[in-house]
Amino acid sequence: MIYNKEKRIKYLGFDDFWFSVVGIFILSIVTSYLFSSTTSDISLLEVALSWVIALMFSAIDWVINRGMMIYLRRKYPEFTDDAKRIVLFFLTITFTVVFVDYIGGKLLSLIPGINYNVNVSRLKMLLPIILITIMTMAIYEAIYYNIRLQKSIRQEERSKQAIVQAQLDVLRNQAQPHFFFNTLNTLRDIIDQNPREDAKKFVDKLSDMYRFILEAGNENLLPLRDELKFARAYIHIQSERFGTNLMVNWHIPETSMDYRVVPMSLQLLLENAIKHNIISKAKPLTIAVVVKDDKLIVVNKIQPKSTQLPSTKLGLVNIQKRYALISDTSIEIHNDGNRFRVSLPLIKVSELKTSHENIDY
Repeated sequence: MIYNKEKRIKYLGFDDFWFSVVGIFILSIVTSYLFSSTTSDISLLEVALSWVIALMFSAIDWVINRGMMIYLRRKYPEFTDDAKRIVLFFLTITFTVVFVDYIGGKLLSLIPGINYNVNVSRLKMLLPIILITIMTMAIYEAIYYNIRLQKSIRQEERSKQAIVQAQLDVLRNQAQPHFFFNTLNTLRDIIDQNPREDAKKFVDKLSDMYRFILEAGNENLLPLRDELKFARAYIHIQSERFGTNLMVNWHIPETSMDYRVVPMSLQLLLENAIKHNIISKAKPLTIAVVVKDDKLIVVNKIQPKSTQLPSTKLGLVNIQKRYALISDTSIEIHNDGNRFRVSLPLIKVSELKTSHENIDY
């Protein structure tokens, strides 16, 4: 574990090789200074020997404390265990410094010519060493805490994105059967009212629209230009059914084409207008599709049918939920009894919710 770089990074949060080398060196100098003789007649050899002994003790202290630190991190990995783990670690540091000094002193006293006495006075001088070691190991803890915190934030962010993506997938998958349900109703009306050839043409154009749905894939936002192609193809199909009784006025500037909208949102609004209003020679339906103040607005006169076709009631709710997950700007619905208007936000990439920026669009 000490020599393996990958394990050092795994358990410590960073490669601490040079940090350990420098830390042991500094600790040995401080230890040598604290325990060296205050007399001026000590030789250079004695100074060097004192430093070598201090270096040995410092290295042993560092390795043991570092190993205990890794052990405690593995045993108490959660944030809720931090207080317990840190208290145990600091107690371990105190015990290790005293124990290593005591055992090391006993062993050195067996070597002829080395005077190394373990006494109360010496134990008092260990206090600065303990404090310095705790301060050094606290750097480890600060780095470890910051890295874990960043990792926890990233994991939480990924979890939120996964939840949002799952919700978007559900909503997107609702929209497609909704479209299929309503186009089958349209096909039924064409079969009832028109020759077989018209029904065949409708099915052919319908297949082109489903090709668009498949090509859109799993995207949660599309450029307005792509959504307009799909919506215009849908209106072209409906025009075969209603002829000039259905009119759509498009007022879309070229400068708005790169804005994003929720896929099939415009088509769903057009579909709702067609589905819930009378369209006849006596009462033609005109739908206006306009861009104003960075919003895509769909307006139609309310001409309610006396009998309504079966409805899944998913259209507007589906669009509202998808916009709520992707953008801070919600759709606006206004019904004054005469006209029905829905405003869809046109989204720039920079306006996406920060927490959802990594969701594919």
